[in-house]
Amino acid sequence: MGILRPPAGRRGARDQQKWGIVQLMLKKLKRAALGARVPHEKGTAGMETVKMPVPTKVVLPMQQHIGAPCTPVVKKGDTVQVGTLVGQAGGFVSANIYSGVSGTVTGVDNVRLSNGSFCPAVTIQPDGEQTVDPAVKPPVVTDKESLLAAVQACGLVGLGGAGFPTAVKLSPKTPVDTLVINGAECEPYLTADAREFLENSETVMSGIEAVMKYLDIKKCFIGIERNKPECIDLMCSLAKGVAGVEVKPLPSRYPQGAEKVLIESVTGREVPQGGLPADAGVIVLNVTTVSTIGKYLATGMPLVTRRMTVDGDAVKEPKNVEVIVGTPLQEVLDFCGVKEGVTVGKVIMGGPMMGVAVADLATPVLKQNNGLLVFSEAKATLPAPQPCIHCGRCIDACPMGLEPVVIAGAFNKKDAAALDKLCIDLCMLCGSCSYVCPAKRPVTQTMSLAKDFAKKEASK
Repeated sequence: MGILRPPAGRRGARDQQKWGIVQLMLKKLKRAALGARVPHEKGTAGMETVKMPVPTKVVLPMQQHIGAPCTPVVKKGDTVQVGTLVGQAGGFVSANIYSGVSGTVTGVDNVRLSNGSFCPAVTIQPDGEQTVDPAVKPPVVTDKESLLAAVQACGLVGLGGAGFPTAVKLSPKTPVDTLVINGAECEPYLTADAREFLENSETVMSGIEAVMKYLDIKKCFIGIERNKPECIDLMCSLAKGVAGVEVKPLPSRYPQGAEKVLIESVTGREVPQGGLPADAGVIVLNVTTVSTIGKYLATGMPLVTRRMTVDGDAVKEPKNVEVIVGTPLQEVLDFCGVKEGVTVGKVIMGGPMMGVAVADLATPVLKQNNGLLVFSEAKATLPAPQPCIHCGRCIDACPMGLEPVVIAGAFNKKDAAALDKLCIDLCMLCGSCSYVCPAKRPVTQTMSLAKDFAKKEASK
């Protein structure tokens, strides 16, 4: 879509203003059309969260966040309780890890994560008593510094899936005037955030109010896709009594919940290339993240459980479940069951667009896991990729305005300079390009390889 310009001879101030408005409207229409129209698979949206029983064991990897891994502060034979610190943050960009059970530490050994890497993990044998650690008390928060200290102590990370330490996100280096709450939950199947709105709306609001008060933020937008009308209605009713808080219904189009897309949809601002949301004057928090802040300030219980959507065509009883962090995925799947006669073809942690395929069901639930999707062999089998027909659908779908088919050509030539000019660093690996590709080519995987290649070349 080219830039429209007013006809010659009609370039007065009023005409320029009118054409500026037209340009803005066209830009918004084009942005709204980007991404992919993924199926509205939200079968568990109306299902209240069910609490899972205490697992037979808990495995807590010391790397459950972006940043430095934690250092184990317990050893084999130690007794722990619910809320006991077991992993000390390894630096500013890190997050404490706590036990969600009472019991005995049976080992501190290396475990393989879903990405293939190894890291230390604390394994705990629960005693079934669920005794709470006496140190668990509500924090005293009176200013910005004490709020940040509380969030750091909570062990909180981005619960939308990214896993970035929240205390770091709340410590921007540039002035921020707007808080955006990400309640889009745009991936199919996932409904954990929707249930957070419906079941914990009070702590969502108390968390928002605390962040706005102590960080001196005057404006907050709560972004919710229009396919969640119950959430929109509830939060609109609660926001009426809170100054500066506004609910923003959003188009139901993937990836509406991506940070940069969300910021532009809600505020009209653009995050500069290579920049952070704070560079646009914004902090973005997932709805479950901000709700956890509200819960921690009220109870002092650190992050030891999380809500997950368990769904997929192979699952016998799809549910939203509250799971103790560290529970093996096999036990979560056993709790919901697999349909008789169905051969499981793929298990995914997260959503079907950006989630990670799991090779071993002994893998534990991590803080940032918001879904467990289990698909049959028939559903999980993809058609064989065909030659690219240069239809341009991947270009039309990219929410960042990139050209995946052109980037693929540059990557095949190992042309790092071309990849840099094509802004490969802007790719968020959302999967929209692969989803719309009629030839079923692994476009997103190629973009990921190209992004890694360009990054390595730039570091040389």
